[in-house]
Amino acid sequence: MNFYEHTLIARQDTSPGQIKQIQEKYTKIIESNEGNIIKFESWGLMHLSYLIKKNKKGNYLHFKIEGKGKTIKELEKNEKIDKNLLRFLTVKVKKLDLDTDYFKKTDESQKNS
Repeated sequence: MNFYEHTLIARQDTSPGQIKQIQEKYTKIIESNEGNIIKFESWGLMHLSYLIKKNKKGNYLHFKIEGKGKTIKELEKNEKIDKNLLRFLTVKVKKLDLDTDYFKKTDESQKNS
């Protein structure tokens, strides 16, 4: 089994309920294709570097997956036809970093906001 980090960007007008449905949909696809989700992170709504399909922002979802190549092929095949998604990216890694939360808000930044 290989390790993958998979990030997808949903449209900016996607509701929190739809985000949850997207997460559940792709979780089921991963698990039905002999994959295992090690960790899931919702990074929230963030600005895009450039317009993608007339969107300035996107909802980022990040999966840390253990699985086979066929798991990723099936996942990406479904994402290509999903109208709610702007982009997706899968990166094969040797080891998953489960400790670092890159987009988690710290107490310091919350006090300053």
